[in-house]
Amino acid sequence: MSSALSSGTGSSVYRHPGFLPFLIARLGAVCALQIQAVVVAWQVYDMTRDPLSLAYAGLAQFVPMLLLLLPAGDLIDRYDRKRILAASWVVAALCSGLLLWLSLSGARNTLAIYAVLALFGCARAFIGPALQSLLPQIVPRERLAAAIAANSMIMRGATIAGPLLGGGLYALGGGALSYTLCLAGFALALGLLPWVPVRFAEPPKTLEATAWQRFTAGIDFIRSRPIILGTMSLDLFAVLLGGVVALLPIYAQEVLQVGPEGLGALRSAMAIGEVLVGLYLSVRPFDRHVGMTMFAAVALFGLANLVFALSSLFWLSFLALLVAGAADMVSMYIRSSLIQFSTPDAMRGRVNAVNMLFIGSSNELGEFRAGSSAAWFGTVPAAVLGAVCTLTVVSGWMCGFKSLRRVDRFEDASPGGAPESETAAPREGAAAV
Repeated sequence: MSSALSSGTGSSVYRHPGFLPFLIARLGAVCALQIQAVVVAWQVYDMTRDPLSLAYAGLAQFVPMLLLLLPAGDLIDRYDRKRILAASWVVAALCSGLLLWLSLSGARNTLAIYAVLALFGCARAFIGPALQSLLPQIVPRERLAAAIAANSMIMRGATIAGPLLGGGLYALGGGALSYTLCLAGFALALGLLPWVPVRFAEPPKTLEATAWQRFTAGIDFIRSRPIILGTMSLDLFAVLLGGVVALLPIYAQEVLQVGPEGLGALRSAMAIGEVLVGLYLSVRPFDRHVGMTMFAAVALFGLANLVFALSSLFWLSFLALLVAGAADMVSMYIRSSLIQFSTPDAMRGRVNAVNMLFIGSSNELGEFRAGSSAAWFGTVPAAVLGAVCTLTVVSGWMCGFKSLRRVDRFEDASPGGAPESETAAPREGAAAV
């Protein structure tokens, strides 16, 4: 692991004007999103008692988001990102208000809920890329890595606290209380957004003439830059092939025999590791040997999952997941920083939209892969196979993306410097051969 070096000098990134309001706003919005997801799932299943209804609820959100991600990235690169984010949060708040109205009216119409979720999926297509693209315009470049670490930690903390809070609120006051808090979360985010100054936006540039050219420009840009392509695809295949979260209920019940309490602890283990490392990186970010450190972190993620797969001891399984979460946070920190440093400001919306597409695909398809593999081969063999596949992916990507492996500092991946090293790599290889 590379040594921890401060990214820049001076005060903490938390003291930078506008950054703390941005973090609090995002925390409020993400908590609202997580609470709403838990409560909607509970309500839909309570109405139908049909597991397939949960799949429809997820599909109602995922399909509109999938269809709108590339157009959203294009609009984010062409117009004011704060205004797009504000409009997206307004639509999300409207969805919470509609769900609140449905709860208060006592309606038991799942089609109406699916329609609201489809609208919410449209808003989510803009929220994610807008947030990721806005962050580099808020903090200076030398603070960006620390800001990304703090942002990742806040996101992960919200994904832990949100579902717990949502379940408790629903038990106390049902959908009415839960959706009211969701409205409050989005209102908090919207109220803080004017306090987030945009000081580091680059001057607007002339974009491609046609909509199709603008949509595909982000994909073409990613394909032309091995650092970005290698970073995104490494995350995609490592999570797709090696994730074990979907198997935790089976491990808790059949392998470790710890019951629902143990399952809760196992699910929190990775999150605890991520939050602890994220907190450390937000205070002491490192900026040396980042390429090799990322590969080492993903390899450690695979090894920790392999230990978990073979373990029959609860404490060892918990520790393995804790290490996997810590390694994943290091990898996430480097991946996010490399993508932000490698992408010019005028292209960030489209690149972050494609990145969101990769992340969403890896999570959704990864759970399907884990469940189907367990059904075919058995739970433990499926988990072992996934961990081995992750290690294989790391080895393959280290050989296939040499420019990514050689990145030392985040600044080396900037648009002004990375293309030379990327084009130089094949010439050196050809000369050696």
